[in-house]
Amino acid sequence: MIGTKKTPWHLWAVGVVGLLWNSGGANDYIQVNMRVESYLAQGAEMLGITGQQVAAYYDAFPVWANISWALGVWGAIAGSLLLLLRSKFAFLAFLLSLIGLGLTTIYTIGTPMPMAPDAEMAESAKTFQRAFSAAIWLATLLLMYYSYRMAKAGVLK
Repeated sequence: MIGTKKTPWHLWAVGVVGLLWNSGGANDYIQVNMRVESYLAQGAEMLGITGQQVAAYYDAFPVWANISWALGVWGAIAGSLLLLLRSKFAFLAFLLSLIGLGLTTIYTIGTPMPMAPDAEMAESAKTFQRAFSAAIWLATLLLMYYSYRMAKAGVLK
């Protein structure tokens, strides 16, 4: 076949790992928006607050912040699936995900999650949140870059 490149093994590895990673974000989005009490309580425990406080925090999200969160999460899922399907649209999906992530980050920086009055516990939770946020940014940027490179190499159609 002219113009078709063989799928490199790493595309499957990156696609599957990306899909698994982004499935965690999809799970979080679904459970938070469905207000699954046990899930909210688990996250609240880490922060030293109640599940009701976590629910109230998410209930206060303006529509644009919830839409941007959805764009970030579902764009990343779509990008991972499109990567596995060898579609050049994977890059666009990851770009949309990055835009959603950026807008969500702006909101969450300006409106941080409530924390425990215990200063040590609050600082530990903030450190974890910053590190996890950095990991999400890094994964999204790497997946976007990878899909761009695979499209340029002719692997994605």
